Amino acid sequence: MKLLQPKNTLKTRSHSAFRLHYHVVFVIKYRRKLINKQIMERLEDIFTDVLAKWGCQLTEFGSEGDHCHLLIEAHPSLDLSRLIGNLKTVSARHIRKENEEYLKQFFWKPLFWSRSYAVTTTGGANLETVKEYVLSQEKPSG
Repeated sequence: MKLLQPKNTLKTRSHSAFRLHYHVVFVIKYRRKLINKQIMERLEDIFTDVLAKWGCQLTEFGSEGDHCHLLIEAHPSLDLSRLIGNLKTVSARHIRKENEEYLKQFFWKPLFWSRSYAVTTTGGANLETVKEYVLSQEKPSG
């Protein structure tokens, strides 16, 4: 998937302008290498659907055998921890149901994701550039 708008375009709502991107990483429980092509494609579909319901967009997706990466375009009123929980719950439920026999060789309980996750913000400029910009603003006189 590719971004649908130019890189520097801000989205707007009634009283805000924003461009928020989160890089999220989910890891399979016990780092089991079980993500195959079929599961990877299904995860991308599930994440796309869930994010659309939250008013967000999956702009990039990739995975290896034991983890996956999502690049999510979001809005400022997003409750990120609730979204993460929803993404993990819904995807695990679907993948476990659709791949029950395959997953039995990896788990004896109905498991899929590790409880942990990683999330970082991304943007067009690195942190040092933003710091310099903030510090370079004109000081009030008087």
